Amino acid sequence: MIKLFGRKKWISIMVVGLMLIISGCSSKQSSSEKDSSEAFPNGPIKVIVSYSAGGSSDLGARLLMQYVEKELGVPVVVENRPGAGGWVGWEELLMAEPDGNTIALINTPNLMTGYMDPSTGRKQNLESFELIANHITDPGVIAVRKDDERFNSVEDLIEYAKKNTTTTTSTGALGDDHIASLKLNKELETKFNAVHNGGTGESVTAVLGGHVDVLFANIGDVTTLSKDNEVKVLAVMAEERSPILPDVPTLGEEGYEGIVSGSSRGYAAPKGVDKEKMKVLREAFEKAINNPEQIEKMKETGLQVNYLDQDPYMELLREDEKGIKGISDLLGW
Repeated sequence: MIKLFGRKKWISIMVVGLMLIISGCSSKQSSSEKDSSEAFPNGPIKVIVSYSAGGSSDLGARLLMQYVEKELGVPVVVENRPGAGGWVGWEELLMAEPDGNTIALINTPNLMTGYMDPSTGRKQNLESFELIANHITDPGVIAVRKDDERFNSVEDLIEYAKKNTTTTTSTGALGDDHIASLKLNKELETKFNAVHNGGTGESVTAVLGGHVDVLFANIGDVTTLSKDNEVKVLAVMAEERSPILPDVPTLGEEGYEGIVSGSSRGYAAPKGVDKEKMKVLREAFEKAINNPEQIEKMKETGLQVNYLDQDPYMELLREDEKGIKGISDLLGW
């Protein structure tokens, strides 16, 4: 014969059982919530491009993101935010929630000149960003309309610009195009006058339409234009000839030594993103940038891939920062 438990004992057993059930459910729920919060990325990634659509920065970003998207397994959406030499987009980045879901393309020297210029009053600096990786190093070029009979060589252009105010394109005040024209003015006593706009697409339109005399841009901007016989590329502003435009001389070869210009392009997140999330982003970008198919496609569009992870990328940016300090007199600082 089985002896039944007393009423009080049954109540105690029921309370303990109920507590165990609740604890188990809570544990499962907590574990589920934890797994969900740690899953990254679990939604679309926004990539801010601080220039108008159609330029080499925009095209390079959109091409690379096809490969980044495959590595991350979520949609990667490019959004153009032109203006203020890139700082419309970069300020949006730095104001974004540091959750890893918003990143941006960053370009030199615009990034540094935008906070080094005392007139801007910006407090940001390189430490405001979580660097992901460098993607492209793109030397500067000087080009004119194909049918512009005034200039058949860079010497023709320089001699003309010494005597006449000559308009040049610029993707924003204190960007690499603008700085290149200032260097020429200082070193060669030319009279280049930069016309600032929102991006390379606008620059190309201005030159082809005859509204601006000279296209100061990058190799990636003019490769297709040169092949399509729309512009004459007069010189590359680099120490050595580019393998992408091997028939175009450098300024040094034409007798104008020591004048170089270009832009590096990489990616960053706002400061404060979780280390594990940054690790996910950096690994995805490393694989995407080093993908041989991606490298070949970039070459076809005139862009030279130069992968650097966050540490050497920071060294590159600091060297560029030093270079800008060295021409502060040109910039009126």
